[in-house]
Amino acid sequence: MQVEHLLQDEDLGLRLLWAEEALLRREISGLTATDLEDPLRFLQPGEIVLSGLVWWTPDGGRRKADQFAASLRGAGTAALLAGEETHGAVPEDVLVACRDHDIPLFAVPPDVSFRTITDAFYLRQWGRLGRRPAGRNALPAAVRGRLQQLLTAGAGPQELLDAALGPLGPAPCGILTASGRLVARTPGTPVLTPRQAAEHLRTGTGLTVPVDGGGSVYDRWYLTARDAADVPPGVLYELADVLAECRLQQPAGPAPEPAAALLALLTAARPDPAARTALLTAGGLPEGEPRHVIAVRAGTGGPATAGAALAEALAHHGAPHLVAPLGDGAAAVVSGPPPHPALEAAWPLLHACDPTTLLHAGVSAPTPDAEGLPGALRQARFALDSARGASPDRSEVTGAEGFTTLARLLTGVPAEVREVFSTRVLGRLVTEESASAGMLLETLETFLAHNGSWTRTGESLHLHVNTVHYRIQRIESLTGLDLSRLDHRLDLRAALLCR
Repeated sequence: MQVEHLLQDEDLGLRLLWAEEALLRREISGLTATDLEDPLRFLQPGEIVLSGLVWWTPDGGRRKADQFAASLRGAGTAALLAGEETHGAVPEDVLVACRDHDIPLFAVPPDVSFRTITDAFYLRQWGRLGRRPAGRNALPAAVRGRLQQLLTAGAGPQELLDAALGPLGPAPCGILTASGRLVARTPGTPVLTPRQAAEHLRTGTGLTVPVDGGGSVYDRWYLTARDAADVPPGVLYELADVLAECRLQQPAGPAPEPAAALLALLTAARPDPAARTALLTAGGLPEGEPRHVIAVRAGTGGPATAGAALAEALAHHGAPHLVAPLGDGAAAVVSGPPPHPALEAAWPLLHACDPTTLLHAGVSAPTPDAEGLPGALRQARFALDSARGASPDRSEVTGAEGFTTLARLLTGVPAEVREVFSTRVLGRLVTEESASAGMLLETLETFLAHNGSWTRTGESLHLHVNTVHYRIQRIESLTGLDLSRLDHRLDLRAALLCR
């Protein structure tokens, strides 16, 4: 497959931004998705690179773009596919850097996920363009009949996998989600960590067939085998169709009625005790165990995308849970051990499924009973706002129990509120654009950082202590606050943190 073949799939909508004709005839050996500023050590010669350009910022953009393009050239990259979702368009800095380093550049429309490109690429590599290999009925008739019986009976993926591949003898094969979670496997199939499994899918090692029926990139299934010597490709494609039918019969995500009941439970001030107990018990959340609430928001896609990502993350966790859509995202009640560490481990895997979509989550402290769930939801929402405020450019999980400092607590306050508070408290120290105002602001920051020590402030700023006294007096005059009072010092410290 050559670089110019990327333009032949009209469904992807890729646009060529720059390439010389000779560069379009480069052979493609594989595909890698990355948003590292310097990905050189993770790339292989001849790969096409997918990047959401999260690493690029207007500040120092030309330097960062040149460094990124130099890494691609050093690795022998065949082409760069740059997502337009993050910045609205591919920045000019990136275009110039790719031209300078002879890297063909394609724009990926905002509505095309990287997983879609990955699937299309590997199907093209196999020369099938989405069609199954020759030999439509690769499975024996008796096996096909047994699979249909199992589907009618509502069998799950493990039963279907065993029934399809058992007659073949040892056939190492598994079903993975896009984030590397193992759904089912045949005996003898190596057990990989989620990170290893996700890397296996990313690199296209062996034979991998997408399974239709996933509602989002986060809950897609992939049927994978090491090579054709283990499982014939025709068998994989036919089994993928069976699994797709299984998924249609057992759709991902919460059923509408339990989801609506959970939402009412989370938002009601006084939920009905009997209904509450029945809902939690039906969802596998027994009484007597601590419960946490998680709130999630996705940068694109709305509550459905956030709910799918949250459900997949919690499937990695393995604890009983119920998920409900919120107006601005999704929420879940989880029973059992604290989910925060498990979510932090799964979050990079989810982000890698679609690097163009940022995912932020907030986790409440545990509550021993259902009466505390509305308050836990408020905690989770605040922690979610903190994650977005502290890390607006990367996916992150924040736990309410991590608010152990004033600085961290303030990240959950809306930016507009922080701005008003900071401006009101600091007054002319921030509203006046003058050298003296900047000097006084620096003095205030240093004074508070040294716990109000005149001597250490002077030493840090290389000032005589009398000069420090004079500047502090000016600060007090401009702000109307008294720095000898603890409450006023706290107000000023909070205002500085809110800037």
